[in-house]
Amino acid sequence: MAYYVGVDLGATNLRGVVGDDEADIVARAETETPRSSGIAITEAVLRVVRQACAEANLDPGAVAAAGIGSIGPLDLAEGTIDGPANIPDIGRVPLVGPLGELLDTDRVYLHNDTIAGVIGERFLSDRNPDDMAYVTISSGLGAGVCVDGHVLSGWDGNAGEVGHMVVDASGTMTCGCGREGHWEAYCSGNNIPKYARHLADAEDIYTDMPVEAPDFSAVDVFEAHGGDPLADLVVDRVADWNVVGFTNLANAYAPLMVRVGGAVALNNPDLILDPVRDRLEESTFVNVPDVQLTEMGDDVVVKGALASAITGGTGERSA
Repeated sequence: MAYYVGVDLGATNLRGVVGDDEADIVARAETETPRSSGIAITEAVLRVVRQACAEANLDPGAVAAAGIGSIGPLDLAEGTIDGPANIPDIGRVPLVGPLGELLDTDRVYLHNDTIAGVIGERFLSDRNPDDMAYVTISSGLGAGVCVDGHVLSGWDGNAGEVGHMVVDASGTMTCGCGREGHWEAYCSGNNIPKYARHLADAEDIYTDMPVEAPDFSAVDVFEAHGGDPLADLVVDRVADWNVVGFTNLANAYAPLMVRVGGAVALNNPDLILDPVRDRLEESTFVNVPDVQLTEMGDDVVVKGALASAITGGTGERSA
């Protein structure tokens, strides 16, 4: 039996797994993502892959292929991350070359994490659908898209950066990338607390939430929903922006199905997905997609990375 490596490199956590040709995980290792330098991140990727291989009693050189689902932006020609928005001042992070050297293979497939997500959703779906999307709402926000059976990567690997679509032309909030009015600036886990602070000032609304505390987070907002006026307003406004974002996604790519993951969505599915499902028919010009939470939970990206390794980056399951 052939074995494959999958890597999920996020802004907060890093996972490495070994899986079989059905993308079933047989061993895993994980750690926090270093924030000190690009080389530290590269070394951490190699370390978790070695650990996962050791757990599987597998020599790294015996791995058939590897896939990486990573935060972006990417430089596919160089096989690197090029200045990730959610880890400031980190510069370039070499990935493909060092991992290929460790595994003694040139079959290393690098994707934006959400593109890996759609590859995994496609590969593991009963229907292997040709027109679908995967959206993550986590510390950041993005999407992977498959149209007419083709997973869209773009010339540099950065297709599907819907989190950086402008949803607010007034540019009220600034995204982590430094631009204004992006979907991610309002609805991602990193930015919801900033949006709450803005609304607290702009609307002069009462709250018991510790909005000025350094550890104030999106979790605080969702936990206070239903009992705090500011939390209720933030959740309602986030729902409005999410409807705009999903509408843009549907009108741009016409997916039949959209699967959604990421900590913000996984932990608050009713508050995040119900408004989208309730209102998409009113706002979408083309087909209204079936929007559902991913069934793979936190493993969607790493399973997508495995599926990429198995299928050469396509998610196309052989008959």
